[in-house]
Amino acid sequence: MDMPDLNLDAVDFWEILYKNKPSGSNGRPSRVLERFLIDRTPGNALELGCAKGDDAVWLAKNGWQVTAVDISKTALSYAEANAQSQGLADRIDFQQHDLSVSFPDIRCDLVTAMFLQTPLDFPRTEVLKKAAQSLNSEGLLLIVAHGSRAPWSWAKADKTYFTARESLRELNLEADDWEEIHVGEEKRFARGPDNQKATVTDAIIFLRRM
Repeated sequence: MDMPDLNLDAVDFWEILYKNKPSGSNGRPSRVLERFLIDRTPGNALELGCAKGDDAVWLAKNGWQVTAVDISKTALSYAEANAQSQGLADRIDFQQHDLSVSFPDIRCDLVTAMFLQTPLDFPRTEVLKKAAQSLNSEGLLLIVAHGSRAPWSWAKADKTYFTARESLRELNLEADDWEEIHVGEEKRFARGPDNQKATVTDAIIFLRRM
């Protein structure tokens, strides 16, 4: 899929991208999300960048009350249809936010940010700091980012990717306030939009607020 024009504003960029995608989802949650949260006691969850809603639906199925955020109305419409098809619409509050401008006014027990990355200018570190601040005591923060370039990526070949440890330092969180559950890189097998295959690296940060 061709990348939309980088001169567009963020809302238009992501609207064009999702309108050019099929509305159906694969029905599978992120593997890291499932792995780290399968046995956790549910509460209120906030997902930043919900796309077609597969992670939000999985969380709702597992007892979480979810606020799922995306910048694209089209993505949110796909996600809402996904939730309705699973009978979970009452457990997920879908909200449109350009996170560089607005942030949900909630307190929560879990925040997930799965590949919250963009080729546009975006204050990602500041958004993730707000996410950390929104957590209750004992709340969980799960951040997963691309740690390498897939062959089908829009990113330039010389793009620099941060390690999980480097990204955690950027957040400048008070060490005494957080327990590190997992901070590091992991490789996984991935498929591209045209069924390309490659091994890629994910940078994972999973913390608990003390």
